[in-house]
Amino acid sequence: MVTGLAHTWFNDNRLLFDAAQPAEGIPLLPPPAQLTICFAHVAYQMRERFAARNTGIAHFQVYALEELLQRAHEADVLVISLMWRNQVLAQATRLKFIQSIGAGVDQFPHEELRQRSIRLASARGVNRQAVAEHALALILAFARQIHTGRDHQNQQHWRGMIADLARREDELGGKTLLIIGLGGIGTRLAKLAKAFDLRVLATKRTPTPDTPHVDEVHPPSRLRELLPQADFVALTCPLTPETEGIINAEALAQMKPSAHLINVSRGRCVDEPALIAALQAGTIAGAGLDCFWEEPLPLTSPLWEMEQVIITPHTAGETRRYEENVLDILQENLARLWRGETTLYNQVI
Repeated sequence: MVTGLAHTWFNDNRLLFDAAQPAEGIPLLPPPAQLTICFAHVAYQMRERFAARNTGIAHFQVYALEELLQRAHEADVLVISLMWRNQVLAQATRLKFIQSIGAGVDQFPHEELRQRSIRLASARGVNRQAVAEHALALILAFARQIHTGRDHQNQQHWRGMIADLARREDELGGKTLLIIGLGGIGTRLAKLAKAFDLRVLATKRTPTPDTPHVDEVHPPSRLRELLPQADFVALTCPLTPETEGIINAEALAQMKPSAHLINVSRGRCVDEPALIAALQAGTIAGAGLDCFWEEPLPLTSPLWEMEQVIITPHTAGETRRYEENVLDILQENLARLWRGETTLYNQVI
């Protein structure tokens, strides 16, 4: 995913410390022989995959918050995402750089990191193909009723042919997909959608003309005008103050009763109680949801029992290439920090 000097320095195992001083206010990492990286994740095999690159850099992995708090003082670099808690900062006295394992960085205390001169970069784009494919898979599942087929399989029930046109399987060609957030994931989803002859509309903070694979691009302010046109509404936007609750009761009321909502972004982009009410009332036909207000989704949530809902446990971004993609970004950013550069790949701070 990332190419450049990082691959030469790391993959050839020729780690050269650039003695150039960093720009003012940007801390210089210790040289490779003195650096320690902590990988913090409950499942990803970050340590094993990094070790296979033969960098010679000291590193270790923790799998639980308690272990992270005990060993955070050893780390100059922390590679982490959902395990982050703000109390880690009090223990991480050597910390100079945080590489997020995920695209989202809203869990980190940005202002405090700035005050401590700790750099932060996201893994934005690391799973854009996987998330886009997941969104399309949910769209196809609804069109072809794959989810009810699996339900019937579990019940050993052979469903007969359906006379009611509104309840029958459908084709995607000629239908309209509205993508909210035309970044890397949204752009990839648009390209995939065009292979199925979907009409693609999108919102983007700064619309650009002649966007590939998209029929129309509009600013977010026109969302209410676009919702009634869509057969599928896919959220691929980051969670920001502007996108929090962007799909609320008013937005759901603008959607077709036959439309489906697809959320592969963040749970808080959708007003969850309003969505549940809309599904119960039949305001929309269904929802494919990969993220929720609370994760794991509480067993008391009505979403579990809704046949017109497909739930995946925040796995849209999962891929067998995930570790390698994150490590590519990490290595590129380490190389930049050693060179004293002020701009990181996917820089946040």
